[in-house]
Amino acid sequence: MKPFNVFPYDSNIDFMRLRMISLAVAALIMVVGIGAMFAKGFNFALDFTGGVGIELAYDKPVDVDSVRKRLEAAGYESAQVQTFGTGKELLVRLRDDSRKNAGDDPTASIAESVRVAASEPGNPAKKLRSAEISPQVGRELAENGLYAVLFVVIGFLAYISFRFEWKFAVAAIITTLHDVLVVAGWFALSGHEFDLTVLAGVLSVMGYSINDTIVVFDRVRENFRGMRVSPGEVLNKSINQTLSRTVITSFVAFLTVLALYLYGGGSLRGMAESQMLGIVIGTLSSIFVACPLLLWLGVSKQDLMPKARDEAALARRP
Repeated sequence: MKPFNVFPYDSNIDFMRLRMISLAVAALIMVVGIGAMFAKGFNFALDFTGGVGIELAYDKPVDVDSVRKRLEAAGYESAQVQTFGTGKELLVRLRDDSRKNAGDDPTASIAESVRVAASEPGNPAKKLRSAEISPQVGRELAENGLYAVLFVVIGFLAYISFRFEWKFAVAAIITTLHDVLVVAGWFALSGHEFDLTVLAGVLSVMGYSINDTIVVFDRVRENFRGMRVSPGEVLNKSINQTLSRTVITSFVAFLTVLALYLYGGGSLRGMAESQMLGIVIGTLSSIFVACPLLLWLGVSKQDLMPKARDEAALARRP
């Protein structure tokens, strides 16, 4: 596979020399993200706020994007439109703020307005039913999302502690949380809608980030056991040896998600956006955050080979 290397396998870029700068920049970005989440908050979508659901039927198949644009032109910018059943039936969901100033029966009034806006020339929409979506459902989804994040973090911590040592686990979890906070902070800072698909994207970012970090850490462990140099040199060598693999894998994954962002429609755009940002941040953090954190925590060969085993292994060497 050497002809496919983006960087020479024996490259010797001194990443550890920039470790304090990279950690400072990563910490600053993370603080900005956390500040945005507390200061601005998230622009939660219907999944978390509750609202109105309207089912429409047509005589002919309709284009979802065309209906979504018609609703945006009518003032329903946060409308979620998806097909169900056949291609002639649509489900339109609106956030709770659409109910303001909608009269005595806001659900019926909004449903009729949506039916008119979603109708096409020669293919009018018919309202099948409409119903209020309770905010309680949104609260339950938010709680379940938080539980999912905590479950993933605890699972990662247990797995890495079992496979490596506690310093590796701490560095990996901090790196992963950094990536998640940066992605979540971007959505708070930009005001883009945060829905369940974005939450799924954030969880996938955690998986991608931890996978990329473990690949580097696995090479660190191998080099610690085979090289008689300082920890800083071991970390530098490990990053350089896995650099081509990291860049190529990230680039291919980014192209896949970019296609989803461009052609997946509005309902998947938030998830694709979170994944694209997560891939970029996760790739950089596995290089500029994870290993510098290991060095800052004082990792050494003893963390991988306890003293008794280390002495026995050294004694067997020629």
